[in-house]
Amino acid sequence: MNYRLDSFPSPEVVSTQITGVLESAVEFRGNLAYSGCFHVNGVVHGKISTPDMLVVGETGRVTGEISAGVVIIFGKVEAIIQAKHRVEIRKPAVFKGEMSTPSLKVEEGVIFEGTNKML
Repeated sequence: MNYRLDSFPSPEVVSTQITGVLESAVEFRGNLAYSGCFHVNGVVHGKISTPDMLVVGETGRVTGEISAGVVIIFGKVEAIIQAKHRVEIRKPAVFKGEMSTPSLKVEEGVIFEGTNKML
């Protein structure tokens, strides 16, 4: 599937187009692979793989590896991220780790501890 960077909805619209959700009371350990837009409000330890979109909500916590088309972070992420299209880190997010992406948007007020390699 081919995507343009502007073809993805803004985070404000994403909530109406979610294909899967991990709720705040849930903790998942292992490998998670899917298509579509997945919203993490709970805790994920492991590897997340999708050609599409991952949204980490304000209560979401992800540790491990992320491979996705687009990653939007509002919560806490400690991971190695490989994003094919872009990463957005939105307030009040905390990111610690490494990422590779052709497009990075970091909102004022987030915590970013790590490195980014622009592809």
